[in-house]
Amino acid sequence: MSLSHVEKNAPVMVDVSAKAVTKRMARAEAVIRLPQVVCDAFVDGELVTAKGPVFHTAIIAGTQAVKKTADLIPFCHTLPIEHCRITLERSGNVLLVACEVSTTAKTGVEMEALTGASVAALAFYDMTKALSHDMVIEQVKLVAKSGGKRDFDEREG
Repeated sequence: MSLSHVEKNAPVMVDVSAKAVTKRMARAEAVIRLPQVVCDAFVDGELVTAKGPVFHTAIIAGTQAVKKTADLIPFCHTLPIEHCRITLERSGNVLLVACEVSTTAKTGVEMEALTGASVAALAFYDMTKALSHDMVIEQVKLVAKSGGKRDFDEREG
């Protein structure tokens, strides 16, 4: 097995010039385990702290991160993001942060989706840490992708 970003023991950006332009989509998720004090702060499914509306801020932060992924991850190509949707859904003491990204390009948006979910989760943490630092961000993972060499959907095993 060879790594696509290593050539002669040196890191390289993958040459995508010969690849076909296709519609590409990726979805990533992160899980945040919430302590009871944070759960108790929700009012009618919403959470507002002294810093402002938590979900809205996390969505904006995650979207900005998607657009800046190539600036953060050295070998990511700069991509024209055509769609980005960040959602946050709470069930008990678990918050699911999901990021779906799409583009029409020569390379996929997996890293953009992972970055968006991660930064949205971090923004949620930042907005609520005055309530408790006892939150755990975990299970950041790619759950689906399509449009490249091979499609992936974790639900299909």
